[in-house]
Amino acid sequence: MSEFKIKDEHIKLGQVLKAAGLADSGLEAKIVIQEGEVTVDGEIETRRGRKLFGGETVSFQGEEIHIIK
Repeated sequence: MSEFKIKDEHIKLGQVLKAAGLADSGLEAKIVIQEGEVTVDGEIETRRGRKLFGGETVSFQGEEIHIIK
C-alpha cells in the first residue's frame, strides 16, 4: 500500500487516481470510477468528485493508496 499526502483540506477521487499514476488522464479516471472499478474504504464509489479528507483507502486494479493529511 502506498500513501498519498494531500496538500489542501481535501482532494477529489478522480484527482487522486490521476496524481498517483493509476489513471493516465482525467477522462480515464472518470470512466473507471463511473464503471464501478474503484473502491473507497472497501465500498464501490462511482462519484469522481467524491471528496477525500485523509484516512481513506482508495483501491483500483489491485493497487491501494492510503490518503493522508
